[in-house]
Amino acid sequence: MFNLPKSSLVKKVIPKNAFDSYTNTKQKKMFSERILRITWSNKLSFDTINIPEKDVKEIQLFEIELKEKFDIKELLLIIDKAIPYHIIFIIKNLDEYYISTSAKHTHPTNEHNAVIDYTFKSCWLSLINQPYTIELKNNLDLVFQNFCEQLKSIKSNFSSIKELIEKEKRMDSMVKEIEQIKSEIKRCNQFNKKVELNIRLNEMTKLLESNN
Repeated sequence: MFNLPKSSLVKKVIPKNAFDSYTNTKQKKMFSERILRITWSNKLSFDTINIPEKDVKEIQLFEIELKEKFDIKELLLIIDKAIPYHIIFIIKNLDEYYISTSAKHTHPTNEHNAVIDYTFKSCWLSLINQPYTIELKNNLDLVFQNFCEQLKSIKSNFSSIKELIEKEKRMDSMVKEIEQIKSEIKRCNQFNKKVELNIRLNEMTKLLESNN
């Protein structure tokens, strides 16, 4: 999909029960019954592509084929926490796919677990539509940052992955508040209260637009 060097190829099928120690009964069933195959397709590291590392030691690419479309976010989180390296997930169903990747860091007291800082993802796309690229230059930190930038929801520029995450979280919080206000307006029967809510809604909408 990304025309990566042959030296980065892994093409190893990962057993769906490989994450059993991280899952509950319901999650085990989801892995077993709703996922067709998990393939570790590529490994981007100094050893495989000769690009230096900093905080990002490796970037793994996992292809996950679904038996049917469903919200796989919960299972991606399990895999992401179980593997300390950064992962770019390509989730496929028939002739469609979407991409998800998380910025993360090692757990302070358990080096075998990762802490998720923020997840970037695309919408579902046709397999013939591939707008994303992995630019193999500078260092792995910038390779990952550049990829996350392609998945960002905000339009404004940023100087680091940390700043991007802070802006994305702020935007997410505003979007959530706007949705809550809209729900309150629908439920509200008091005219004066509804006016106040609409004023607040307009203020938040303008604030969201100005921060984008």
